[in-house]
Amino acid sequence: MAETVVVGAPRAGRFANVLIVTGAVILAVVGLAAIFAPLLSNWGPTEIDPAGSLTPPGDGHLLGTDSNGMDVWSRLLHAGRLDLGIAVAGVAFAVVLGTTLGLVAGYLGGWVDDVLMRIVDIFQAFPTFILALAVAALLGNGTVNLIMVIAAVNAPAYARLIRAEVRSIRELPFVDASVTSGASTLGVLWRHVLPNSLTPVRVIAPLNCGWAMLTLAGLSFLGLGVTVPTAEWGAMISLGSPDVVAGRWWTSIPPGLLLLTCVLGFSLLGEGLQERADAKRR
Repeated sequence: MAETVVVGAPRAGRFANVLIVTGAVILAVVGLAAIFAPLLSNWGPTEIDPAGSLTPPGDGHLLGTDSNGMDVWSRLLHAGRLDLGIAVAGVAFAVVLGTTLGLVAGYLGGWVDDVLMRIVDIFQAFPTFILALAVAALLGNGTVNLIMVIAAVNAPAYARLIRAEVRSIRELPFVDASVTSGASTLGVLWRHVLPNSLTPVRVIAPLNCGWAMLTLAGLSFLGLGVTVPTAEWGAMISLGSPDVVAGRWWTSIPPGLLLLTCVLGFSLLGEGLQERADAKRR
């Protein structure tokens, strides 16, 4: 009998690796630049140049200054710390919260499942950004509050995803064997159900980090996120948007491009992980 060879699988695997490496390199470069921001800039992120504002890019200021006389290049690098930190921390907290809710609802079922999923339905009834606006207006500004906003709008999706995985995994023979052997409910969830239900989360989390950065930038642009003088890409775009009409592109276009680059990096990483998961299924 002739052996069947799946030609598309290795090619899909190589393409997935290219996407993962490309996305990881983009994020690594931006992350390292943000970490070493004090070494890469001569000005502080909130330091004002008394010589003037809206200075064009030149020797003294690599990307010029904004309307407040602050160095755009320095603010651009330091803002990466805040944007990446809030996005990653918010999504990580959403994963923990959503996974916990999904595990409990999916494994226990019954009225517990009904109550938890109705709460999730309430959050998912609102468009994501509208919900983020409402939560941000309720909690106010601040790094911790913004992390909570990101977590609140992303956790329901993880709860639904994990619940669906758990409902199928709990019926498998190895779970029944663990229960029969006398393992506690917490032990079964921690040792057997949880590790086998996290595969889709690993794929979606990088994509959500990109969307979280866009949500944070949108909130800051509208004045509900990080406010000036704190360096943040959305706030920088908001502050510099009137200058674009006057030809002073350096105050808002660079943070917009860097935000786009980070979102692209997270998207490539997430798509690569998705391609790799699909290739393994083939």
